[in-house]
Amino acid sequence: MSENRETYHILKATCDTVHLGGFSAGLCPVLTVNSGDRIHVETYTGFHQIDQAPPEFVPTQLREICQNLPNDRKVGSGPHLLTGPIYVRDALPSDVLEVRIDRIIPKLPVGFNIMRPGAGALPQRFSQERVQFVDLNLTEMTAEFPSGSGIHIPLTPFFGILGTATDELSRNSSPPGDYGGNMDNRQLQAGSRLFLPVFLPGAMFSIGDGHSAQGDGEVNLTAIETSMDGVIQLIVHKNWTALPLPFAETKTDWITMGFAPTLDQAFEQALTQMITFLEKFIGLDAEEAYTLCSFAVHFHITQVVNSPNRGVHGLLPKSILPKSLYQLVFDRLS
Repeated sequence: MSENRETYHILKATCDTVHLGGFSAGLCPVLTVNSGDRIHVETYTGFHQIDQAPPEFVPTQLREICQNLPNDRKVGSGPHLLTGPIYVRDALPSDVLEVRIDRIIPKLPVGFNIMRPGAGALPQRFSQERVQFVDLNLTEMTAEFPSGSGIHIPLTPFFGILGTATDELSRNSSPPGDYGGNMDNRQLQAGSRLFLPVFLPGAMFSIGDGHSAQGDGEVNLTAIETSMDGVIQLIVHKNWTALPLPFAETKTDWITMGFAPTLDQAFEQALTQMITFLEKFIGLDAEEAYTLCSFAVHFHITQVVNSPNRGVHGLLPKSILPKSLYQLVFDRLS
């Protein structure tokens, strides 16, 4: 890890600092930081929904972006508005970028959900186009849905997209992959750490797709999509070739992920990644690791809607490890 004095940056979302639809090696960085720097980053969502939205969903800054975003900032066919890319000094291909998520702050008291023909987990049954705006109680951190039903959903905000650029000039923002991207993993809340591979000098990291609440699966196509601010820290690690990527840590679990065209393939990938982690970081042999996964690792469907890749994640509870093994993993990931 590069040792640098920590600096705090503020990255506003403007026509010059966001990009639409994907990731691209051709984008110039909008901010350059040192490894270890912290960044207050602003994100907006709903680029294609502002004409249908209530006024409180469309602040002046978002309308300015939607009306005046330059064509060279529209880099893919995906729907997502992302802030970045951020260039991290000393990050080189084959390094690992750690993203520490310190804070996540919903910006607006309203979010939206979309159903779209041909999309979602049940496209034959629910084939209509529907956009719903959902009021958010940011004091109670809940959303009532349906309105007036008395059903109150806890808000657990996270960023659906955190990813590094590859050498592609136009990579759609919708499918996740080994670069991270549109993982839609609700475990990645404030206090978590995400580890991503670096493919290009500087890592070229982008962030967005704020979600206020989402169930595992994200079955009807989207979560409660929300403009969101965050405070993140970007740290470069050298010679971390043993870590299965992408990889994440929360207060309670270590997490491996799999992304593939089918859930079976995504599950196999997440399981294989967990076995690798248990071998390399805990010291188990492959058979012991495989068996421990059957006893104690919890596999969840992350999402089934970000075609062409589905997602599965596995959670290894930290609580099952003796202090000595926990400390070993902690030391190796510090």
